[in-house]
Amino acid sequence: MTTSVALVTGAASGLGLATAQRFHAAGFAVVGLDKNPAPGEAAWAELGERARLVAADVTSEADVSAAIAVADTLGDLRVSVSCAGVGWAARVLNKEGAPHALDLFRTVVEINLIGSFNILRLAAARMARNEVDAEGQRGVIINTASVAAYEGQIGQIAYSASKGGVLAMTLPAARDLAAINVRVVTIAPGIFDTPMLAALPEKARQSLAAGVPNPARLGRPAEYADLAHTIATSPYINGETIRIDGALRMAPR
Repeated sequence: MTTSVALVTGAASGLGLATAQRFHAAGFAVVGLDKNPAPGEAAWAELGERARLVAADVTSEADVSAAIAVADTLGDLRVSVSCAGVGWAARVLNKEGAPHALDLFRTVVEINLIGSFNILRLAAARMARNEVDAEGQRGVIINTASVAAYEGQIGQIAYSASKGGVLAMTLPAARDLAAINVRVVTIAPGIFDTPMLAALPEKARQSLAAGVPNPARLGRPAEYADLAHTIATSPYINGETIRIDGALRMAPR
């Protein structure tokens, strides 16, 4: 029986690293993509022979195609999880009345939205060549949006727009890819304990955690990874965005 492979972006840390570890523990071979793989090299080395971490830009067709070629050396690509993303804070107009930098907006959308679509389209093309499994499926593509796609805060215009685009892709992509029996599902995390939040002062981190109704803490990357694995192994979940946020609804600021 051919080994199933999971492709994970943003895989050197945070949600991506936890997801790769979860799928590897479940018996998948894993290929991780990260523009800066160095922080994850030690953790990936512990996964052994059925794991490869490669330097790749998710917005590059050549980089992603090369990573999928690496996956082909390990087995059949059955799962793709996009965790790579960036976020910068800037208002439409700052306090001096200067407009939001267009290049900054473009960069956030390029990485978060266009990068996710690049992974989706290339992973789908590879999955189309798989034999169907016992459920008649060839694979599943999992994208990452954010609760900011629903309740973007002040200063999150670029981030919210990019994640809203990821959310909006979900249903049409699932409908498009139904023809080849590939599912598309999106996860919308709340406030997770990732490197994006690691730079904040502890007081600020505690304040964020206190705003989550229940449990009143930051999300753990392993919880995101568990949900991704549940989606991958639940063939009737398709075309949906699932929030994982402790019942958080973001305030304006």
